[in-house]
Amino acid sequence: MPASSHHNPFARWLRGHAVPLTHLDPEAPLDDLEPLRDIIGDARVVALGENSHFITEFSLMRRRILRFLVERCGFTVLAFEYGLSEGFPLDAWAQGEGTDDDLSAHLAEAIPVGVDEPLRWMRRHNATASKPVRFAGIDIPAAGGSLVPALAPVADYLREIDPEALPVIQTAMRIAESFAGASAASAAPAWTRLATAEQDALSAVLMRLLIRFRAVEALYLSRGDQRSYDIALRRLEAACHADYGFRAMAGLYAGNGLTADTSARDVYMAESVLWHLERLEPGTRVVLAAHNAHIQKVPISFNGHLTGLPMGQHLHRVLGDEYFALALTSPTGHTADMRPDESARFGFAIDDTALEAPEPGSVEAAFADAGLGLGIADLRRARREVPGDAGLALGPDRIRIQSAYVHTPVLDAFDGILTTPTSTVADDVKS
Repeated sequence: MPASSHHNPFARWLRGHAVPLTHLDPEAPLDDLEPLRDIIGDARVVALGENSHFITEFSLMRRRILRFLVERCGFTVLAFEYGLSEGFPLDAWAQGEGTDDDLSAHLAEAIPVGVDEPLRWMRRHNATASKPVRFAGIDIPAAGGSLVPALAPVADYLREIDPEALPVIQTAMRIAESFAGASAASAAPAWTRLATAEQDALSAVLMRLLIRFRAVEALYLSRGDQRSYDIALRRLEAACHADYGFRAMAGLYAGNGLTADTSARDVYMAESVLWHLERLEPGTRVVLAAHNAHIQKVPISFNGHLTGLPMGQHLHRVLGDEYFALALTSPTGHTADMRPDESARFGFAIDDTALEAPEPGSVEAAFADAGLGLGIADLRRARREVPGDAGLALGPDRIRIQSAYVHTPVLDAFDGILTTPTSTVADDVKS
């Protein structure tokens, strides 16, 4: 059981400073979220996390916060932990293209990480809004499951701009199609079963294409336009990062990988956020939805071993205090543990796991000790007030990730924490 708040200075601080919230319903009045305006300040990018995908309460809360940030704070972009390449047709749909029913077809092969309802709200909002909300994918294709969603449109681009190079990308697509899956959980094991010559040929072809794109940019621009070139290059970079990720994951599981090698995905996501910011109008403010482990600002460490440099660390380094990381977690309920299973649709099974009592030292234990339910804490304020309480300087040293914990200095990793009283696994993903 968590320690008593009498011995937990951070729990005492929470009791005096955390802001209680009233609603989970995304359609409920927004007045209880008004304190969030001061908490995020002038941030250009507000990242909304979750300690596990597929949790009903986190999805509801992120939809409420998206609505608040758009309707009351002037945010105009939703960036999501979703393939950059696949994100362009979703943005067009959110702007009113096609029919309402088309979204189901767009998302038919995607992992159900909760992007559908925000997109439906955006389409309704944009139908009457003076300033539409844009959608931006930031991730490698198919959550690392397939290079094809990125390579196929690059092939279409080359067919018009550089048909001489088309056989090169067709070679890459042939190899990529041979091990494609719905996520990295299914594709990475299939990649390891490729012949080494095929693995190496794929990497070599992708690098050849990437260098050619950069070397003959002026030629491509003379035959097309800047925007089409930029998008095709970014898609190709996604395929290169995903290919690198297969090697990194193979090394991780074989026990001979390089330190933090799986960070290739996170740096791509961070650079994608910045890529979108550079191409959107000045003053754009972005809501960024991703897992807590991606948005945190310090390295990810499991069992004392450095395993990753997250997207949030890269964004904080570039944007400073204009990047705000808001983690979502819960002290009780159930979580969605992801178990590798190549026979499952997405390469993993989802176990509905009952949460044990929060571990002492965790941020969840602090919220439980403080007797808080649905509420939000401003960790930037907590950091400023650390000198007034030596015990607070330590803060929580861990936060949940599914049913386990990431040991991390929570006050440094995040700028805010939002907890829901409980968490439940979404019905449509239970195994």
